[in-house]
Amino acid sequence: MSRFFAGGSESDSDSSSDSEPIQRQTAPQFTFSDEEEDVKRVVRSTKEKRYEDLSNIIKSIRNYKKIKDMSSLLSSFEDLTRAYAKALPVITKEENGVCPRFIIRALAELEDFINEVWDDREGRKNLSKNNSKSLGALRQKFRKYIKDFDSDLKKFRESPDAADDEDEEEEKKEEEESDDEEAAVVPAAKAVSFKKDTVEKVKVEKDDDDSDDSIDWGQDSDSDESSSEEEAYGANIRERFLKRPEKEDGDDGEKKKEKKKTKETKDSRKKKRVEDDDDEGWESSATSEKPKMFAKDAEIDVALVVNKLNEVMAARGKKRTDRKLQIEFLRELRAISEEKKLGAAVAAKIRFNIVSAIFDYNPKVSEPMKLEHWSKLLEEIQALIKLLLANEDIVLSENILDENEEYDTAPYKIRGCMLTAVERLDDEFTKLLKECDPHSNEYVDRLKDEVTVTNVIEQVVQYVERLGNEMETCRIYLRKIDHLYYKFDPNVLKKRKAQLPASSLTSVDEMERLCRFIYAKDQTDRLRTRAILSHIFHHALHDNWFQARDLVLMSHLQETIHHSDPPTQILYNRTMANLGLCAFRHGNIKDAHQCLVDLMMTGKPKELLAQGLVPQRQNERSLEQEKVEKQRQMPFHMHINLELLECVYLVSAMLLEIPYMAAHEFDARRRMISKTFYQQLRSSERQSLVGPPESMREHVVAAAKAMRHGDWQACSNFIVNKKMNVKVWDLFYEADRVREMLAKFIKEEALRTYLFTYSNVYASISVPYLAEMFDLPKSKVHSLISKMIINEELMASLDDPTETVVLHRSEPSRLQALSMQLADKVTNLVDSNERVFEMKQGNFFQRGGNQGYNRDRQNYRNQNQNRENWNNNRRQDRGNRNRNQNRDREQREQHRVEFEEKAE
Repeated sequence: MSRFFAGGSESDSDSSSDSEPIQRQTAPQFTFSDEEEDVKRVVRSTKEKRYEDLSNIIKSIRNYKKIKDMSSLLSSFEDLTRAYAKALPVITKEENGVCPRFIIRALAELEDFINEVWDDREGRKNLSKNNSKSLGALRQKFRKYIKDFDSDLKKFRESPDAADDEDEEEEKKEEEESDDEEAAVVPAAKAVSFKKDTVEKVKVEKDDDDSDDSIDWGQDSDSDESSSEEEAYGANIRERFLKRPEKEDGDDGEKKKEKKKTKETKDSRKKKRVEDDDDEGWESSATSEKPKMFAKDAEIDVALVVNKLNEVMAARGKKRTDRKLQIEFLRELRAISEEKKLGAAVAAKIRFNIVSAIFDYNPKVSEPMKLEHWSKLLEEIQALIKLLLANEDIVLSENILDENEEYDTAPYKIRGCMLTAVERLDDEFTKLLKECDPHSNEYVDRLKDEVTVTNVIEQVVQYVERLGNEMETCRIYLRKIDHLYYKFDPNVLKKRKAQLPASSLTSVDEMERLCRFIYAKDQTDRLRTRAILSHIFHHALHDNWFQARDLVLMSHLQETIHHSDPPTQILYNRTMANLGLCAFRHGNIKDAHQCLVDLMMTGKPKELLAQGLVPQRQNERSLEQEKVEKQRQMPFHMHINLELLECVYLVSAMLLEIPYMAAHEFDARRRMISKTFYQQLRSSERQSLVGPPESMREHVVAAAKAMRHGDWQACSNFIVNKKMNVKVWDLFYEADRVREMLAKFIKEEALRTYLFTYSNVYASISVPYLAEMFDLPKSKVHSLISKMIINEELMASLDDPTETVVLHRSEPSRLQALSMQLADKVTNLVDSNERVFEMKQGNFFQRGGNQGYNRDRQNYRNQNQNRENWNNNRRQDRGNRNRNQNRDREQREQHRVEFEEKAE
């Protein structure tokens, strides 16, 4: 054989013969990678695979619920349905068709989450377009899919805290595996001892990882040349498939550790679930060492109690402080002080600290405190203020330093501020009201606490007045005003009608006293501004129109309110809205419109009055801004009816706008009095088919259309009817008086509109006929027409003997007015075309560039001259007509005198 085909090594000696046959090394039939030596394959059943897929999908669903990713939640739910359909044969075989409990738990949690998100309307409006669409699709698909699991869900709802089937099976499986492993220890040991001599020859050290990589399956090392290649090859194969007891024990230890860890996590999860269910509302926190109370033999005196009190309060605000335990310590300390009779000063100090601790129990400023804490807070504050009022020698002030406190001898001095505590109490009460559903009984129950809060404020007023601090007196007076200014007192109207004696005090008198003190003593602009606005609101609420109007005009708040804080601006908006309603009740239609126009023109009266948030586009309001605006909202019982406000505004605009539109029908430069009303009217006119009115706006628009034709009866029926009475007019205190006022104004403005619209049709019209037509007294019709003639709104003259209105034909007819408008528009069009033509041709380097400008100025002068000539001609014609009428009147008078003389 040729040496080229030989497989000899370099270590062979040169003396070997060329003809000696060379044995080729036999290649192994199987090759193994280095990783396969340590990796042990796990064979899983179909049930485990399917359940693992379901568990992974459920885990992703829970993660998506936390971040409210509805789009991913929808796709994961669809994956869950497909995975469950895939696992259904296994469930039918293994579980006898009973759905595993962990799947039922996931479906129940998903159902609760969907219902919670769907019921939260405000939160749903803030979702993105994609998430909102996905939420609707998910809700629809889930409701269809869950019908097959109704019975299982009912059983789960009855006992939701029971362990899942999957957990139980895993625990059983772990026990079985542990038993099998213990039983398998003995045979494994026997197998190892049986192969002991063979294993030691080829054993690889356990701790040396590099030795595994250094194994060469192709050839032996030089030290083992004496062994035959067959023996080495067999040893290597035997080594690959030989069971190693040391490694098996290590793997089993790791498995046991992992199983133990998973079992501990399951136990902790179950324990946490039980703790969440049994939680009573107190916040759990890592507690520090419980400070010991007094020793048994200790002599308890004022100094010892004060030191212990300072020790307890030193932990206030710290991270590891148990707030509930702190309150219990303080109550125990108060009981000890009362038992030892250490004095009212120590009791007042401890009670004040208890109040502060209850306030500290709720760390979140934006959220209200719990009801149980609220009731305890009311009890503690009532007891504290009662104690302070009973002991006049106790001074509780924030100006007293800790070193200057005095508990032994009168006057007792304690550091603290009762006014601050009451102000925070009032704020917490407002937060509680805003948290409740305004249409539930819970809101009514919370509103009953206002009596207690106002009584506490009244008692603090007495205490602060006794101290004599003017600044604190102004602050507590303003708190009392905040609970008084929006409440209607019927005794005010009874006193005005002399149904009550003049010496009786009403809420208007109380507001006058409180506000005057703030006007005189306050040193900050904010308190004075809020007091003025509250005073105006209260006057307007009781129909004191002139007093409220004078306060607004004298204070000049319209000029400076933009520099105030948002709560003060909200109070200003509420005040102007109520002032507009007061002006409307008094029949001052123009003043009512001016008060309400700023609120209604924006289209956001709900936000301006802090009565709710209008949903906006996604990026217009951030979450932080929305949170701040929600904190500024007014409680429901302080709301102003928005439909009433809008109706008053639209009716006022109708009574002003319709006569103005009729008087300036052909005026190209006509201005709009109310843009909102004008848009409502135009949108109704654009509709091809208009049905009977249903909403409040449709009633006002239909009434405006009837008024444009002078039909006051139809207009009045649209404004004052059964439906509008229920929605709007019955909300006023004296509704009948308001309805009578409305009917009177509708008749008057319908008469004015009729004269403006049809004056070019009549040559003369009878005053008694107009009075009968509009159901008005002749004197009222006469005064209205005279006013129109004086203001040059109507070109006519009154003939008193015949009681007729002689109309002058000085106004252009409809055809003439339209022709004049067309001529003006054509002239403007020609001028604009000429300017465009000059711009295209150019001025040729300023040569003759002013010719067009001069021509425009000349045209403008000519137009002005023509207009002046037309006005002069009209005045001259009017003078001629008046002279002719006077001459005719004198002639008729002369003929009458001559006829009487002849008759005599």
